[in-house]
Amino acid sequence: MLPILCLALCGLLTGTRADPGALLRLGMDVMNHEVQSAMDESHILEKMAAEAGKKRPGMKPIKGITDLKVKDVLLPVITLSFMPRVGISQCVSTGMTITGKSFMGGNMEIIVVLNITATNRLLRDEETGLPMFKSEGCEVILVSVKTNLPSNMLPKVVNKFLDSTLHKVLPGLMCPAIDAVLVYVNKKWANLNTPMPVGQVGTIKYVLSSTPTTTASYIQVDLSPVVQQKEGSTIKLPDAREDLKVPEGYAEGSSQLLLSATFLTAELTLLQKSFDVKIRDMKIGELPPQTTETLASFISKVAEAYPKPKPLMTQIKINKRPKVTMKTGKSLLHLHGTLEMLAARRRSKAPVSLFLLEVHFNLKIQYSVHGDRLHMATSLDRLLSLTRKSSKMGSFKEQELTGFITNYLQEAYIPVVNDVLQVGLPLPDFLGMNYNRAELDIVENALVLNLKLE
Repeated sequence: MLPILCLALCGLLTGTRADPGALLRLGMDVMNHEVQSAMDESHILEKMAAEAGKKRPGMKPIKGITDLKVKDVLLPVITLSFMPRVGISQCVSTGMTITGKSFMGGNMEIIVVLNITATNRLLRDEETGLPMFKSEGCEVILVSVKTNLPSNMLPKVVNKFLDSTLHKVLPGLMCPAIDAVLVYVNKKWANLNTPMPVGQVGTIKYVLSSTPTTTASYIQVDLSPVVQQKEGSTIKLPDAREDLKVPEGYAEGSSQLLLSATFLTAELTLLQKSFDVKIRDMKIGELPPQTTETLASFISKVAEAYPKPKPLMTQIKINKRPKVTMKTGKSLLHLHGTLEMLAARRRSKAPVSLFLLEVHFNLKIQYSVHGDRLHMATSLDRLLSLTRKSSKMGSFKEQELTGFITNYLQEAYIPVVNDVLQVGLPLPDFLGMNYNRAELDIVENALVLNLKLE
């Protein structure tokens, strides 16, 4: 009984785990850029130096030194390394000059070079559900110290004074800088789970499916996108056949965003109704005139029913969820639906249905990125099946219409699909990422955006 119960519980737990529809792998290129940018843009070390000489509540004066000031802060050099299952180890190398009046009564100047080390633990904020870094174990390590204290003073007295002074000043001065920089970095995750519109039909937001994980080479963030229709119902992502993972071959330390084919399928489901069209144009591209006379060359009974040519109207409806598939180097959009041809009538009378066909065809997808949106452009790949569902023109061999319908889809319908797709699909908003430089690769069951900073 116990083994059966265990299997049942394991099955339930496995079934409730959401497979990520998107995966973000952050290499050291992105993390170095973000931490350095946060340090530069926040000017935090300069701000800390400016605060050093100010009297603050609860702060005790340092014995042996008065009028404390900090100046000439050196440009920090930041070194990061990944800590598996923890986060990032950070070392900030910098230097500064500490001035004041010493216990000897004269002006004192201490020039220090130091390293600030800390562990930046990567967590999932329970309140916001967003990734966050939290600093732990900050230490200040002195690399070198120079002072203008008189050389005839006893070395032990000088060293004791410096050791006491610096160990009181530096941790309280420098460690808050690490915390402030992380606050700055964490803010750049703030928009990740904000719903983003897809035209007027719905929204997409990216939600963490688990706490981000750290390996020796990268940080992995699994995302479960929420695709929501305008009326409020959520489109469930189809079950993925395989786990989403970055293929081999990308440079060490580089960063990638993967979007699964199942996620793109759910996104395009938002647009499904927009793929339904009525086309009344008589002249379309390179096609022959869209009249019953043209159709009569394929179906003889059309000529009998309409000896005088009548304009054609075509109605296409997509009645199954669009499906995106991906093989290495090629992506297809599968559309299942109906194609109905009707003969127009005068005096605002309703058109007359000639026949209704069930169609299944594939469109080849080309991907591009503009701003924070993924764009698609399609072209006809193949008309896979054509089946007569009903006909007022009697029986006919629908296969004889294959060439006519193929050309019609390419010339008349594909431009409609591409117009719909111009809305673009929103990409995750994180760390101020600029996607315009990304290189796109189609791999098995996923689209890879190889992120580039320059």
